[in-house]
Amino acid sequence: MKSLLKNLKGDRLIWSIAALLAIFSFLPVYSAASNLAYVSGNGNTFGFFIKHLVHLFLGFSIMYGIHKIPYRYFRGLSMVMLPVVVVLLVVTMLQGTTIDGANASRWIQIPIVNMSFQTSTLAMVVLMVYVARYMSKINDKKITFKESILPLWMPVFLILILILPANFSTAAIMFVMVMMLVFLGGYPIKYLAVIIGAGILSLTMFILVAKAFPDAMPNRVDTWMSRIESFANEEVTEEDYQIEKAKIAIASGGIRGVGPGKSLQKNFLPQSSSDFIYAIIVEEYGLIGGLVLMVSYLWLLFRIVIVAQKSETIFGKLLVLGVGLPIVFQALINMAVAVQLFPVTGQTLPLISSGGTSIWMTCLSVGIILSVSVKREEIKEQENAEENPLEILSETI
Repeated sequence: MKSLLKNLKGDRLIWSIAALLAIFSFLPVYSAASNLAYVSGNGNTFGFFIKHLVHLFLGFSIMYGIHKIPYRYFRGLSMVMLPVVVVLLVVTMLQGTTIDGANASRWIQIPIVNMSFQTSTLAMVVLMVYVARYMSKINDKKITFKESILPLWMPVFLILILILPANFSTAAIMFVMVMMLVFLGGYPIKYLAVIIGAGILSLTMFILVAKAFPDAMPNRVDTWMSRIESFANEEVTEEDYQIEKAKIAIASGGIRGVGPGKSLQKNFLPQSSSDFIYAIIVEEYGLIGGLVLMVSYLWLLFRIVIVAQKSETIFGKLLVLGVGLPIVFQALINMAVAVQLFPVTGQTLPLISSGGTSIWMTCLSVGIILSVSVKREEIKEQENAEENPLEILSETI
């Protein structure tokens, strides 16, 4: 155990937060798994527990492996992975739109292991690393809109267009995160206004085309519109079933909750172990548990900002913010949906919700952040060694 801890480099608090969130996730996932076991017909909740354990084990293995890679290598890897991601997104679009009667246009099946993989989550990580690379590259140069169209905005809009038809919420979050990152990277605000305007215009054109040719993308635009309308409309409709059950769960929790595993609404709330797991957490652990979880993500945000601030390079700073901010942003959106402060989006709660792809990509992002913090520790150790001549002499001998 001690040898393992010695090999864990980087920001120890980020390691601790990620580990605590992962350990805590077993309680609500196992509790909510009773509904999934009933729906599947086998009644075995332990199988879902083991599945979640395997996902987390693979995720932390990814985190451990990635944090050992010097973060400067992610510059080149983003260039290599960008066309790979585009191909994966195209394959995802071209595959069948249903699996066992459910919409599966966001996932591809991995043949050998028979597992599903959501390509848009990988696309977000790769795109944010690519944007961080480009913005650091032009940091000391005068930025012109014309020169940035092809190397920066063409890949961004291509990936967004490939994701948009099947996953509007992820495309919207990705667009917002890219805008935030290029703003932090010093991209002129007047050019950002043009890009935002172009994005709104493109979305409008997409909706009009989808309405004119409904057979091309059945039900997707209608689903977005119904979710937004039900959020804006105060009257309770059939579309509000999930959010109403979530609010009942939250109200039932009170201050201290009904206790671990004692949730009633998990039996009625669809996606109780993924999209609406925060409502189950508040029901079982109360307002106190919900606030502690929120503080944990805000604590993670604080550490992300600290790591970014201490990085020695512009690329390191932008890289940490690029892959770190979406984690916290997604968590806050998931919580906001559960309390009806935001329309239903289908975004999971990072490191808490069940689902392999979400866990793996979150661990990938955390591993990249840790890689940047490892470099800072190495520089600090080198500076301390240079200040101690006797240590240098002993190493030389």
